[in-house]
Amino acid sequence: MGFIWIAEFPQFAGFTGAVLVLTIASYPYVFLPVAAALAAADPAGEEVAQTLGKTRLGAVLSVTVRQVWPAATAGGLLVALYTLSDFGAVALMRYEAFTVAIYTSYRGSFDRTPAAILGLILALAAILLTIAERRARRGYAARIGSGTPRRAQPFTLGTARGAVFALSAVVITIGVVLPFAALGRWIYRAQQVSPQWDMVISAAWSTTRIAGIAALITTLVALPVGVYAARSRSAGARTAESVSYVGFALPGITVGLAIVFLGIRVLPQWYQQVPMLVLAYIVLFLPLAVGAIRSAVAAVPESLEDVSATLGERRWRTNLRVVLPLALPGAAAGGALVFLAVAKELPATLMLRPTSVDTLATRLWSHTDALAYGAAAPYAAALILVAALPALLLGNVMGWKSAAPQLQTEIEAQASNRPPAQRGTAVTEDVHQ
Repeated sequence: MGFIWIAEFPQFAGFTGAVLVLTIASYPYVFLPVAAALAAADPAGEEVAQTLGKTRLGAVLSVTVRQVWPAATAGGLLVALYTLSDFGAVALMRYEAFTVAIYTSYRGSFDRTPAAILGLILALAAILLTIAERRARRGYAARIGSGTPRRAQPFTLGTARGAVFALSAVVITIGVVLPFAALGRWIYRAQQVSPQWDMVISAAWSTTRIAGIAALITTLVALPVGVYAARSRSAGARTAESVSYVGFALPGITVGLAIVFLGIRVLPQWYQQVPMLVLAYIVLFLPLAVGAIRSAVAAVPESLEDVSATLGERRWRTNLRVVLPLALPGAAAGGALVFLAVAKELPATLMLRPTSVDTLATRLWSHTDALAYGAAAPYAAALILVAALPALLLGNVMGWKSAAPQLQTEIEAQASNRPPAQRGTAVTEDVHQ
């Protein structure tokens, strides 16, 4: 995105261009978790608010927004941390930021102390942002009431239809149409360049494979942290969640150099191997999954866990059979965000990737660094297509989630035909299944 805007619209260089590029690139960090939270939102709160005199819009603003606010603040925190740690966009847009100063210090001097001090300042800023995000969501419940086995009624836009359509069109044009149009121009202007499609396909497969592995492992690592942060109010839970966010604010070059030191001195057999590269991705992108999982688990009513406990289930079995299935959309959103971040990560990948492996990001960087935009265009287009995979996966998961309320309705209807003494147990067993 940075190369497109600086090449096509050089007048946007500086602060304005950096803000525009980072906003376009990072809005999915808010959109995906909020979409998952809306899919699991309880429509009963809106209905009660309307019976008390609220309009439909007023009910949405006073009830539904409070339900999805924790997911929105978590996404906003990710955007802030991503902006702190970004190097490529601000460097291309010629805007002096901390990451540019760190990169200059690493390249221009053998003394790493100034760069380390700047990295510590970024870590401190990440901690302060994490504290601010926690205070912003204080007093907002992720879910109101015990939930209802129904879908929410569609919201009629009415006279706002044109404005909403125009806003969506602007987002799609800037984020999708414009990049592909610019890539087409680069290819057209460099017709003498014959793209090596076998290398493009190989890089796309390597990107998909590594990003998929990293997304799966990072999500599994984030599960206990997210559940702990959502269900515990202890200082240990707050500390665990806060610590997980620190790595996201560190520049990829800083984390990459730290992992290089670890590989050379401690784990030489893993140096420039996929496990070491995945370890760097876990350090960098763990909060993407933690924030989404914490919000999703917080949206699950604790009364379901209480019912499961009264029926003799242990806590870990309740989490596996009740909490985690209901939090699946949030976990999928976290995994999708990790996949997206890994697919386009550059500094750590350049340092730690296996020698014979090229990703789309590294191939794109090697061509654009030489100003060969025509040769870089196929890799950029392939990277955009690969980045669309997590959105498609999330759409399928959210579709499954939207069908869950109907299934719960059928279960309760079947249970109502059973003897009263068996109804509660039967409903719980059927929901588990």
